Amino acid sequence: MQFTTKYVGLDVSKEKISVAIADEGRELPRYYGTIAHTPAALRKLIKELGPANSLAFCYEAGPTGYETHRWIESMGASCTVIAPSLMPKRPGDHVKTDRRDAEQLARLFRAGELTAVHIPSRDDEALRDLVRSREAAKEDAHRARQRILKFLLRHQVHPPDTIKRRWTKKYRAWLASLSFEHEAMQVVFTEMIHALEEVEQRMGRLEDALLRQATTGAKAVVIQTLQSLRGVARLTAITIAAEIGTFARFRSPAQLMAYLGLVPREHSSGQSTRRGSMTKAGNSHLRRTLVESAWSYRHRPTVKGELANRLEGLPPDVQLLSWKAQERLHTKYRHLVFGKSKPKNVAIGAVARELVGFIWAVARIAEQPQNSYL
Repeated sequence: MQFTTKYVGLDVSKEKISVAIADEGRELPRYYGTIAHTPAALRKLIKELGPANSLAFCYEAGPTGYETHRWIESMGASCTVIAPSLMPKRPGDHVKTDRRDAEQLARLFRAGELTAVHIPSRDDEALRDLVRSREAAKEDAHRARQRILKFLLRHQVHPPDTIKRRWTKKYRAWLASLSFEHEAMQVVFTEMIHALEEVEQRMGRLEDALLRQATTGAKAVVIQTLQSLRGVARLTAITIAAEIGTFARFRSPAQLMAYLGLVPREHSSGQSTRRGSMTKAGNSHLRRTLVESAWSYRHRPTVKGELANRLEGLPPDVQLLSWKAQERLHTKYRHLVFGKSKPKNVAIGAVARELVGFIWAVARIAEQPQNSYL
């Protein structure tokens, strides 16, 4: 027996879900109502609208994450999570309600006008949360240091001339020796120091957990292989592996470059073709990390120190790609900066784009089932 597909748009919030249904054809979606944001309510909805294999759900990616998608998929129906930034919008439409949003999702989903996002596995999502938690701790440490510096500046307390750099052991010993006349000021300063120490201890625990993931976790082979590239040390490799998940979802390096927003903007019409700066679409966190890595290629190609240690034991084809990356990207940087007089940041953006191609290549080697050389 054949069933017609019902396209179900869900406007998901913390406690409730607004539901609209679009049947096959051109009729307007009909509003079902609201249900609780629980597995039991979704199961009841699927049973009422079913059979499950005739239902195609969709909702926008947001703070509620991917658990709703996993619930629906486990109940036998299909579910797609939509990229909100790529939703078609009518100019002049200034009315927004949960009902209208659900109906619009159902209608556009039926028309094939929506763009799906990648759903990470639970392991990939856990690793990504760990990476982002460490990044948040790093930002907290930066803020804690800034509070201390601004407090000292406000009270005209300056380190001695013998201390040339901040946050060294010598600088921290000087901070520990400071005392203030007023008890309230001393309490504030002491609490600021304790806050910084607590954040740094948290960073240490998170980095220990990341190290375990890099050596024994599910992504260990990919992480170690990514470190074969210059400028991609452990934390950068873990970040790439966590944010991308599986590189198999990209058919080519160009597709990955576009996903990261490293390709140029283009406005072409007739005989005119104009390209501009990077699109900066997609994952901004990962794009920033890759641009930082690209600065390593302004130096002449060489294999020594930490890079030589990271290359040890890796397959010959990975080592060859690592060397090709150094030669190609360093040549490109020099050509753009010294040959075409491009600004250094523009050249680094181009180098980062090509670095993504080498990252895709070595990662695809590491993801082959036969590669378990760690």
